[in-house]
Amino acid sequence: MINFCHIFPTHYLDQFAKYNKSHLILAHLVDFDQQYREFYADLDDQKEKIMDNGAFEMFKRGLPMYEPSKLIEMGKHVNADVIVLPDYPMSPYLKTIEKSKQYIEAFKENGFKTFFVPQSQLGDIDGYIRSLEWAINNEDIDVIGLSILGCPIALGLEEQKFEDSLQYDEGYRMQRFLSRWKIFRMIDQMGLLGDKTKKRFHCLGLVDGPNEIDLLEPYTDHIRSWDSSSAFWLGACGGKLYDDSPTGLRNGKFEIEVDFSRNDLLEENLDKAIRNIEFINQKENIA
Repeated sequence: MINFCHIFPTHYLDQFAKYNKSHLILAHLVDFDQQYREFYADLDDQKEKIMDNGAFEMFKRGLPMYEPSKLIEMGKHVNADVIVLPDYPMSPYLKTIEKSKQYIEAFKENGFKTFFVPQSQLGDIDGYIRSLEWAINNEDIDVIGLSILGCPIALGLEEQKFEDSLQYDEGYRMQRFLSRWKIFRMIDQMGLLGDKTKKRFHCLGLVDGPNEIDLLEPYTDHIRSWDSSSAFWLGACGGKLYDDSPTGLRNGKFEIEVDFSRNDLLEENLDKAIRNIEFINQKENIA
């Protein structure tokens, strides 16, 4: 079974964090949001706490990544169990490996499990697979993250939007939806899925529909956890529910970026958020 980590704006953590089987904690909020930081510092529900490294947010904003020493400091503050090692989307795959090598020992010495996220340059699927092999065969890597950035980038999918619109090209949406499945399929055919990968993968984010969870059902034994803000934000901000389309979201990802400072969401939309969360939590391969 897969432990799902739903992600919520700070104001709604008290009400919604109970729906999680594990918690994905966002480093940039630990850094800048005292209420968010203190919530997770005080939370003691015996569920695993994974602290992200902020790479997705920093990459999207064109900002430098957090130094690992800063991640250790923040991880201690929120009593994290796992910290994500530095990763560099759209960079040579060896950059993420070499940076990780520098900080694995420091993370381990400070009591944290290590979480490695392979990355590569656009279309460098060979480098991405080499990075995965390195992590699979490294006993000091506890968790391997497959991200909604890394998989499409490795497969040569460049993000494309219509000009002056939040609507993505439909072909890109479908290719993106299938990217993580394609990576699992490739490494399975290469014989890389076995005892060394049982419950070691974490899926970072959902994009164009919750039924990606069903799509990856053949690999459930290898997936330990999964995170997304999709269920909450689609309902609470967008006022929308998952649907009966093949992906579970007929028009693809709700593209309005999560505003973690929001505290004025409509009660009727919060009810829709709960229904979306239950849509995911009731899937057969979700714990």
